[in-house]
Amino acid sequence: MSTDGQPHILAIGGGDFIPDDREGTVPSPLMRYAFDLTGQDRPRVCFLATAGGDDQAGIGRAYAAFSRADAEVTHLALFPMPSVPDMRAHLLAQDLVYVLGGSVVNLLAVWRAHGLDEILREAWRAGVVLAGRSAGALCWHTGGTTDSFGPRLRPFTDGLGLLPYSCGIHYDSDDQRRPLLQQLVGEGTLPAAYAADEGVGLHYVGTEFVQAVSCVRGAGAYRVEPDGPGTAKESRIDPRLLADL
Repeated sequence: MSTDGQPHILAIGGGDFIPDDREGTVPSPLMRYAFDLTGQDRPRVCFLATAGGDDQAGIGRAYAAFSRADAEVTHLALFPMPSVPDMRAHLLAQDLVYVLGGSVVNLLAVWRAHGLDEILREAWRAGVVLAGRSAGALCWHTGGTTDSFGPRLRPFTDGLGLLPYSCGIHYDSDDQRRPLLQQLVGEGTLPAAYAADEGVGLHYVGTEFVQAVSCVRGAGAYRVEPDGPGTAKESRIDPRLLADL
């Protein structure tokens, strides 16, 4: 559970695992920040790779990276069937639930089919820290932009809605992201948004945004709000620098 018993979400625009010449892929400072939110010296962490179809190679890479951290790590797979006998009991026993990237549309369809959406809502309210990157960041919000339907970005408006904002991910690495998010917020298709560059995490306590954190010097977070009929304004939020990559 979180260090203060409150609901915490860390939504990462990109950069949770990083390459290391000596150790392979290791958790980035953003991941260590998520661990610290639990308040546990050796947190119980369950990761979900649903957005990637529970690809075994991806699960293996995640275990290899998590093994570099001082944590008790498990995963919950939903293909071809749930990998634990009681999903609710398993997730409520965690300190941190971490969601890997992929297709946010497919992720939510499968979660809802298994009732995982309501289990995660219960876990969040109980103080289990929720975190993830890319699709694993979008899913907690009301929506955002996604390439789940193809290479051209499209609106995504059916998130879990734990957070009453839309979300922008990969904000500095995909030139479609910024103008489309601004357009969708300006026209009212999406509510006001928070967005994150690569290497930046958006930290929420309850439903309130509290700060951005980063492991990349110069990377930013952003608030995108309606600004008159059909337009939006963007304000930069300077993240707290955890460490340089």
